[in-house]
Amino acid sequence: MFLSSIFSVAVASVGLFADEPKQSAPIKPIEVVELQRKDPVSYDKDVEPIFVKKCNFCHSGNIKEGKLDMGSFEALMKGGKKGASIVPGKSKESLLYQLAGKTQRPSMPPKSEEPLTPQELAIVKLWIDQGAKAPSAARVKPKIIVSLPPAVLHPIRGLAFNKDKTSLFAAVGNTILQLDASTGETKKKFVGKNITTKDGKKHEVSHVSLVESLAISPDGKNLASGSFQELRIWNTDTGEEVRKIEGFSDRIVALAFSPDGKLLATAGGPPTEEGEVKLIEVASGKVVQDLKGAHSDTAFGVSFSADGKMLATCGADKFVKIFNVADGKFIKSFEGHTHHVLDVGWKSDGKFLASAGADNAIKVWDFEKGEQARTVSGHSKQVTKISFTSTNPQFATTSGDKTLRLWNADNGSAIKTFPAAEEFLYALAVSQDSKLFAAGGDAGNIYLFDDQGKLLKKLDPLSVPKEAPKASDKK
Repeated sequence: MFLSSIFSVAVASVGLFADEPKQSAPIKPIEVVELQRKDPVSYDKDVEPIFVKKCNFCHSGNIKEGKLDMGSFEALMKGGKKGASIVPGKSKESLLYQLAGKTQRPSMPPKSEEPLTPQELAIVKLWIDQGAKAPSAARVKPKIIVSLPPAVLHPIRGLAFNKDKTSLFAAVGNTILQLDASTGETKKKFVGKNITTKDGKKHEVSHVSLVESLAISPDGKNLASGSFQELRIWNTDTGEEVRKIEGFSDRIVALAFSPDGKLLATAGGPPTEEGEVKLIEVASGKVVQDLKGAHSDTAFGVSFSADGKMLATCGADKFVKIFNVADGKFIKSFEGHTHHVLDVGWKSDGKFLASAGADNAIKVWDFEKGEQARTVSGHSKQVTKISFTSTNPQFATTSGDKTLRLWNADNGSAIKTFPAAEEFLYALAVSQDSKLFAAGGDAGNIYLFDDQGKLLKKLDPLSVPKEAPKASDKK
């Protein structure tokens, strides 16, 4: 539902303009076709979408095979390791056209990946022959005005226990509720300030659009919620909105507080475009780091190291990456998933990380060695969330296969499979003492388990008859 389109070029492949590998098998050139069109080929409308789909995975952001950056027109025209990629007006002399058309080696992309179609190659050829003109003008994205989700749509996309695990905060559709962890009764409803729809009508909800992510600060005083293009920070005691932060390009699908609670990391970004990862100062709401180019597609997960000095991220580009928190500099990356990486967690000793993939796999990574330690298998569908517990070296996961599972990171063994839910599971929360586990699904139910794997209660927040008090009612 929430997965974006996958780029088709694998990072393990030989990149454009890399040193020529030894190949013996003949490569069949792509068929040459002539386009019958009267209007000039446009870089931004016709050519760039082809590069985004077939090339940018290995040639943009932090990944620039052959030192060629195709993330922008200006970078493309600078060329790569083997010189100019484009000779305006002369497609047959342009190395990019030769390699993409498979008339030169190494061909691009490799034979194991989807090549340009004859029509796509013809568009690139005609663009070059017409002078390889730059984008006509700066593109302005139309402003998207969101409306309330349908009443029947109320998935649980975020969960968080308070410190003493008496309360469970839940993102239910576009509203955040504080639930009694024992009874399921709604204790509080979080209502955003001045939330109105385009018709001017005011609504008592937390966000207009769905709440995509939820995180609670280590001291339990602040709650953060991410939605479409906005972030809100709440006071957990009063339920009042403390701050609203805007300026995001798309949904905020993951949040994480730093160990000292001073910083908040966000992950998101529109599908097939550059992922968006930001570090925000909680006290002021100021963006202190904007990790440009962190991922070449939507970023799906963020996690701080236990000392708060490093940030792990993951995304639809199949990478797990590590950045320095102080200056935002890239440290290292991990590659091994064959589909989107949907979440990442950091073991408390800082030596290992674990990531959850849409390829149904869990990967455990050795940070110091910079390599994969093991693959953990067991889920039959995409693994949506991952969370290390306070009981090292255990971590919990949820999946589209409707299960919550507990694993040992040191050896990859399965510790426990909790009773199956009735729906695709999106959200996961583990209490600070690792005694309670909660999972939430697309049908709007919450499943509460103890550490022995017993289902304590199935909660349907919207079925509780008691009307939750709002912050304004308590004054």
